[in-house]
Amino acid sequence: MKLPFLHHETDVSTDLRESHDMLDNPKALRERMTADGYLLLRGLHERETVLTARRQLLEKLSAKGMLAPNTPLMAGIFNPDYPEPTSTGSMGNKALTRMPAFKAVVEGAPVMDFFRRFLGGDALTFDFKWLRTAGPGSASPIHCDIVFMGRGTQNLYSCWTPFGDVSLDMGPIVFCLGSHRFDNVRKTYGKADVDADLIEGHFSDNPSDIVERFGGRWATTTFEAGDVVIFSMFLMHASLRNTSNNIRITADTRYQLAEEPADERWIGENPKGHYAWKQQHAEIEPLAVSRQKWGV
Repeated sequence: MKLPFLHHETDVSTDLRESHDMLDNPKALRERMTADGYLLLRGLHERETVLTARRQLLEKLSAKGMLAPNTPLMAGIFNPDYPEPTSTGSMGNKALTRMPAFKAVVEGAPVMDFFRRFLGGDALTFDFKWLRTAGPGSASPIHCDIVFMGRGTQNLYSCWTPFGDVSLDMGPIVFCLGSHRFDNVRKTYGKADVDADLIEGHFSDNPSDIVERFGGRWATTTFEAGDVVIFSMFLMHASLRNTSNNIRITADTRYQLAEEPADERWIGENPKGHYAWKQQHAEIEPLAVSRQKWGV
């Protein structure tokens, strides 16, 4: 079916392969990650644990005026009079990302135990957490995560966690399957650093451009509270445009072996984050210029 990205629509399938039946087989999970670039794990978390965090997050959003008046809290209906309809301004907000109920999900035993088994040792998660509260009309462009957090180990994984059920019209995450094996992209864009190189960060605004130039195909699915999808730093992805009247609440968190070096921008009591990229007076290189340089 055709689904909306940030600026374009394109064909997207809804057949992401599920891997929760392999949770007791770390070797098979690693092999599937190598092959597919992602692991979709249904029900990794207890649903009620996630919904408890959702309720507390929505209470905070309601206090900010983001929720429509006189609507059920847990429905997360966006207030059309809120001044920032495409806001994802909760990213890194300590008042939200350090709430015990939130941390019980993204740093809880289910996910930390998973990564301990999957990685074969004690796991570390970045202290900075990317919590996204995406209103109607919001979407994220096509990118790989490595350009934002690639200064430490390359054996690093992203985990996308929905805090509530996410239907297709709410704009879930979408992947270009096979893109983690686009060698020319990995050797060029995949070696960039947004703070050091001051590039735009995303790779394309057009999902059809990716498929026509490099191959692969786009795929997503619907999600329920408790599900997660874990994926490679080199797998191209985006979020579909939220065409509902709900706020989509999700978190992006990162995990690695504790013994391996971590990107210093995202760890510590007060992670410094992006110190140059998109900061005031930063001269960002246009995407077309970067891709011409890279030859991709």
